[in-house]
Amino acid sequence: MGFFIETLIGGLMTGMLYSLVALGFVLIFKASGVFNFAQGAMVLFAALAMARFSEWIPELLGFDSKLLANTLAFVGALALMVIVAWLIERLVLGKLVNQEGITLLMATLGITYFLDGFGQTLFGSEIYKIDVGLPKDPMFLLDTFFQGGILVNKEDLYAAAIAAALVIVLSLFFQYTSTGRALRAVADDHQAAQSIGIPLDRIWVIVWSVAGFVALVAGVIWGSKLGVQFSLSLVALKALPVVILGGLTSVPGAIIGGLLIGMGEKVSEVYLGPALGGGIEIWFGYVLVLLVLLVRPQGLFGEKIIDRV
Repeated sequence: MGFFIETLIGGLMTGMLYSLVALGFVLIFKASGVFNFAQGAMVLFAALAMARFSEWIPELLGFDSKLLANTLAFVGALALMVIVAWLIERLVLGKLVNQEGITLLMATLGITYFLDGFGQTLFGSEIYKIDVGLPKDPMFLLDTFFQGGILVNKEDLYAAAIAAALVIVLSLFFQYTSTGRALRAVADDHQAAQSIGIPLDRIWVIVWSVAGFVALVAGVIWGSKLGVQFSLSLVALKALPVVILGGLTSVPGAIIGGLLIGMGEKVSEVYLGPALGGGIEIWFGYVLVLLVLLVRPQGLFGEKIIDRV
């Protein structure tokens, strides 16, 4: 029983990190109706900026404080992501207002390849590390109930707590602020939102900036765990089934979808993997999403779209 709970907790921690990446997809889709394939590239670009700035800033300013270096690097990387968001709106999305969805989708694919290439040009293509002080040593819980206790990675625990806090803040932002309501109005109908005075260009800059901030947090956490390398952009592929399972427009859905897939991956890999030859973690999320879509095409928490003709 103890090992099962340990596996379950590990899956929940991983699922929370999937949710953090999926949140970027949901934010942009809610505000623009665009499925942003560039989210993985944004995570990588933000992580590269954080890793390199934390190396360059102490050398330029001549100090040894890791905390100060990380703080300045985070602020610098966030400023860079806001600039990227502004450029995306000005040079790409602003030119494609009221275009077909497939046009916007292809635009995000172009942004993906540009960010991948520009990130490599700007920051280099080596494997970099991010050290923000997250504890990496494990701890044992409930040792009075289970022999040997339950092994939990402290880094995963802290990362899950950060992701949960960020999700709560963003949920409140969308529900209770005027900007959040404007974002939802733009998502429902661009032309109607413009007709009542909502500035579409400003809204898109805000939402891409927020998505950039989420990508930065996700990139720092994943970069701390895995190192910053160009395969980091593939973490978005793990978040795709999370987004679809929870519903493209639901922030809580992204969280619950991430927890379900993270937990299901770990449990199935441990208990079914030996019998099926392993590798279940790679395809579990996609198979689960396929089964759900057959019953509920809009996902578990997505809004059902009804077109009247």
